[in-house]
Amino acid sequence: MTIANQYTPDIVFHPAATLKEKLEEMGMSIKEFALRSGKPEQTIIAIFKEDSSITPEMAVLFENVIQIPAQFWINKQARYNEYIARKKHKEAIADAEDWTKEFPYSEMAQYNWVPATRNTGERTIHLLNYFGIASHRAWEKLYIESKLKVAAYTSLKHTHQPHAISAWLRQGELQAKQIESPDFDVKKLKSNIPAMRQLMAWQPVTFFDQLQALCLQSGVKLLFTPKLPKVPLSGSTRWLNDTPLIQLTARYKKNDSFWFTFFHELGHIILHGKKYISLENVDFGAADPEKENEAHMFAVSHTFTQEQELEVLQKQPLHEKDIIEFSKKFNTHPAIIIGRLQHDGHIPYSIGRQFMEPIDLSPGRRS
Repeated sequence: MTIANQYTPDIVFHPAATLKEKLEEMGMSIKEFALRSGKPEQTIIAIFKEDSSITPEMAVLFENVIQIPAQFWINKQARYNEYIARKKHKEAIADAEDWTKEFPYSEMAQYNWVPATRNTGERTIHLLNYFGIASHRAWEKLYIESKLKVAAYTSLKHTHQPHAISAWLRQGELQAKQIESPDFDVKKLKSNIPAMRQLMAWQPVTFFDQLQALCLQSGVKLLFTPKLPKVPLSGSTRWLNDTPLIQLTARYKKNDSFWFTFFHELGHIILHGKKYISLENVDFGAADPEKENEAHMFAVSHTFTQEQELEVLQKQPLHEKDIIEFSKKFNTHPAIIIGRLQHDGHIPYSIGRQFMEPIDLSPGRRS
């Protein structure tokens, strides 16, 4: 975080400069000063060369020899140390220019994830603040090398657009921190699934808010985070400490795709526990095809089962009223049936469009 009106001097000198002046004024040689202060001559020489610092212990000893309070030397050394640290940090920010350019910064600013600016240096600082890291090297350790052994992180090394994916994932973390939740209760989660399916079948205007509330009752945080360009993510499931998080993009903006993705991610929570991370539609090293298939079948079983699909296909010819009747019978939405039949190649994508309902989860459109 940058501090408003913070004064950073152009240059701060090592306290050795003041020490040299004082010894010259006193007519005291380095050798004599070393003897009087009880420090090795090489230590004093190292300070004069600015290769070493004046420690608090030295400052107390110098106080007796040259009659300047120890706090003076301690403060002067501290200011110099901070100056050098900030200088190195400034150089590190300049070195991170190529890293910064990999992020879709303009789109992130449009979503108010970061402040809007065209200055690359300022963008770097804002990105470091956004990720809560000290350098772009720390980002690599978190998201590429995956040095942190917690379930919220996985290596994005072999993914397409890892920078944008990491920004999207980070936004989910920041959103989740704003939500208080009870302890995770898998029994409560399972018991709420019928109510979730009812929302899918009827899809009221406020369905997402109601779905969030049902998830939160069982300790699951459900979030909408808009997708970033060139990132095919539909959703993600991971655990932040002991709390499961489902993060969705509503990528296709259609209700059949939304609900299938939601139940797919819900399946990961119920079936696979906190050690597995799901990035839907993203090919990454930690993805487990078997677990992904299990989550897929979980979504099938809670939206429109294979047996139900076969029953629908036996009805020929298939009319609009038939789709409506089947949706009521199976407690699902007509769009779910149409979407599955389209996906499985039983009907062309031009048929059944009237059943598809657009999904817009931006806050202003949900009420």
